[in-house]
Amino acid sequence: MSPQVMTPEDVVAELRDGMTLGIGGWGSRRKPMTLVKAIARSGLKDLTVVSYGGPDVGILCALGKIRKLVFGFVSLDSIPLEPHFRKAREQGTLEEIMELDEGMFQLGLRAAAWNLPFLPTRAGLGSDVLNVNREIKTIRSPYADHTELVAMPALRLDAAIVHMNRADARGNAQFLGPDPYFDDLFCMAADRAYVSCEKLELADVDLTRHLLNRTMVHGVIEAPGGAWFTECPPDYNRNEALQKQYAASARDLASWDAFVKEHLS
Repeated sequence: MSPQVMTPEDVVAELRDGMTLGIGGWGSRRKPMTLVKAIARSGLKDLTVVSYGGPDVGILCALGKIRKLVFGFVSLDSIPLEPHFRKAREQGTLEEIMELDEGMFQLGLRAAAWNLPFLPTRAGLGSDVLNVNREIKTIRSPYADHTELVAMPALRLDAAIVHMNRADARGNAQFLGPDPYFDDLFCMAADRAYVSCEKLELADVDLTRHLLNRTMVHGVIEAPGGAWFTECPPDYNRNEALQKQYAASARDLASWDAFVKEHLS
């Protein structure tokens, strides 16, 4: 099936309560915030969110959309710990969490992308990652040394949302900034993937930065400024003033309500 050109509302209409949703980007960098805002405005709930988290996680935590969170970290980069996420953890409003080493998280996405049940790794051995995630098992190498390894389970996604600098209507998309992050793995690990982009075009494609192809993508959304307020270089930098306003909104309900009314409604 060929990808479709969609609106944020079209994407939300294809999502369901209880889904496992992967969100691309990294911390407060190139997050698909136009789509996150559409989810925030919707009635969706009980989501399992899988993310190298930033304000995407904080906003959905603050609105009570997340039942389970799978994460390697949740940060605003220039503000090290995402304050709405921290508040959710302190208040115990997340029913379930899977807190992972960043490399284990990436291997979980890669296993799902490769249609494998798990991938072996040394990451996590001897750490509390295995103590707080009892569902993660270890295995012995079948070869001569019988090394003990962590069997990182696949992080399979019902849907994924990512944001890129450019895309075409066929679902091919490219990043122009310094880092692709793991957006391609999020898309390949998902049953359906949706990519928003700053501009819907693709002329003179730099194949070294052509990260997504149409076989990975279900829908394409043109969303100028779609990483608001996170960075999306070279199109724009992070809006640090607005990020500080967002972080401050975690202090009390009145501040949060005002932020929601101004920026998420």
